[in-house]
Amino acid sequence: MTKYLLTMHIDPTVLANLTKEQNDDITNGHGAFMEATKASGEFVCTFALNDPAEAVVVSESGVSKGLFLGTERFAGGCYLVDAESDERARELAALIPDTKIKGLGVEVRKFIFSDGI
Repeated sequence: MTKYLLTMHIDPTVLANLTKEQNDDITNGHGAFMEATKASGEFVCTFALNDPAEAVVVSESGVSKGLFLGTERFAGGCYLVDAESDERARELAALIPDTKIKGLGVEVRKFIFSDGI
């Protein structure tokens, strides 16, 4: 098994225009995703990130307020999963409800190194 980071990318304009039903589908879908990946043994952990308005970037020129890329879109959270292949990691990402909403997406990245996980 190989570890993959599945990162949910958020567009605040898209989120602001979701219907209550779409919001409920996302919430329920994340619960179902966690339940399914825990049952299959592929779930490692998940994180939700704080509002990007509270982010800071630390670099050689000091500390600046805001996101690193200076964009409206941001990483909202992630799942860490153990999958048997790149294909399976993509299949898992496709189960995340964000992938069903135009303007949202899930980035899939394979770990090349980890320590402590």
